Amino acid sequence: MTAPVPAGLLEAVAAYEAALMADDVATLDRLFAPGPATLRADAEGVLIGHDRIAAFRTARGGAPQRTVVQTHVQVIDEDHAVVVAVTEPSRGGRGLMTQVWARAASVPEHGGWQVTAAHVSAPAPALDTRVWRVVGDPLVPARVEGPLTGQTVAVKDLYAVAGHAVGAGNPAWLAQAPPEQAHADAVARLLDAGAAVRGIARTDEFAYSLAGANAHSGTPPNPAAPHRLPGGSSSGSASAVALGHATIGLGTDTGGSIRVPAAYQGLHGIRTTHGAVDRTGLLPLAPDFDAVGWLTRSADLLQAVGDVLLPPGSPGGSDELVFAPGLLGLAEPDVGGAVLGWLAAAGATRLDPTPDEPTPAELDEWRTAFQTWQAAQAWAAHGGWLDGRLDVLGPDVRSRFAHAATIDADAAGRAGAVLDGARARVRGLVGDRVLVLPSAPSVAPLTATGATPANRNATMRLTCLAGIAGLPAVSLPTRSAQGLPVGVCLVAAAGRDRDLLALGTALAGGHALA
Repeated sequence: MTAPVPAGLLEAVAAYEAALMADDVATLDRLFAPGPATLRADAEGVLIGHDRIAAFRTARGGAPQRTVVQTHVQVIDEDHAVVVAVTEPSRGGRGLMTQVWARAASVPEHGGWQVTAAHVSAPAPALDTRVWRVVGDPLVPARVEGPLTGQTVAVKDLYAVAGHAVGAGNPAWLAQAPPEQAHADAVARLLDAGAAVRGIARTDEFAYSLAGANAHSGTPPNPAAPHRLPGGSSSGSASAVALGHATIGLGTDTGGSIRVPAAYQGLHGIRTTHGAVDRTGLLPLAPDFDAVGWLTRSADLLQAVGDVLLPPGSPGGSDELVFAPGLLGLAEPDVGGAVLGWLAAAGATRLDPTPDEPTPAELDEWRTAFQTWQAAQAWAAHGGWLDGRLDVLGPDVRSRFAHAATIDADAAGRAGAVLDGARARVRGLVGDRVLVLPSAPSVAPLTATGATPANRNATMRLTCLAGIAGLPAVSLPTRSAQGLPVGVCLVAAAGRDRDLLALGTALAGGHALA
């Protein structure tokens, strides 16, 4: 015999739906049970705790409009029930909403009923435009069979793909960009090795960001850390790989745009030695720092791509892993603890103090000089088009280009002089060993909060080192004590890219990455 629906439950369910459609956040907050155990799940992951759920709801700006077409109730007892609703979104398709409701005598509104757990499923989009600008099955087939046969590539929207325009993450730029006549060199070489291009992946505008939040196309999901930023500017390529949409994410790294998304999403990634991989067909940001890079879900595939794109040979050197406590201390405690545990498992050696190791004040001076020279080059590359139309950019990137427009030759020259000294110091610190440091100083920030200027500066303080010295850097995944992705960065002398990839593959099977 079916138990009767408890009094007031259907009215509470209706109040929830009305509040959801009206984006009445206050009522929705009251209808979700308080405390750290309340759950909300969707295709991107699980939010745990009332406060996290409330922050998500406030930040999203309302739910898509829908109609409830069926409601089913399974009564557990007079104070608990499961409600399953079939919904029809206004854009088409069907979705489901499953909720666990509990009644508390202490709650005066809505008969005391509150949601303790909820799961929402919506119709899957034909194309996730947060991840992809254009996609195919494949978009460009492999030219021949080769070492990468069966692999698929998400190409960052800075590389030329023949027949398609380069969009650079900005709709106004895309509108005036002609179709490319030939593939970028890196794209062509992957096709010649048997890989296929799955599609053109989203990027932060002109690659001038580390967050992965594009003001025009949205924020790609981070499946390894739901409801957290994916990391930029190779955000679309990274998310495509993490989601399983592609096996290789072709990106770039100027100030950390491979290493940061690799760290945030638990991927393997490499920033190559500056100039080691041909940049023909790549839209520049700051040519003195821009480097080709890629991301994968395994160290083996990361190395296999290197066998295709990197020049042969290596200048040689030691695989001794070393770390500088001062650099490790730049990370937040959860990240620093994870990297320290990795270092212990890998048998890394602590460096004695050396004149080449920068002080905190010097690191800030180097970061500022890096950002100044980067900005001057970015304006040289794009200022002619952006002058008078900065309003086509999202707020964060607009502010960077607006600042870039103010940098004169004297300021750029002073920054260049600082970088010359810093370059020698970083190369001296690395030597012929492998320097280990955090790929990023924090776990991925919450999407609802976003990346703050302080977080960006803290990140650049670490990531600029390889960029200043033009060195290769491989990011390997580990996890914090809370289970969130953390990146461990290996840096070696210029030209030792293949050594780092081989070392990463060797370490991937060991305790250090377990």
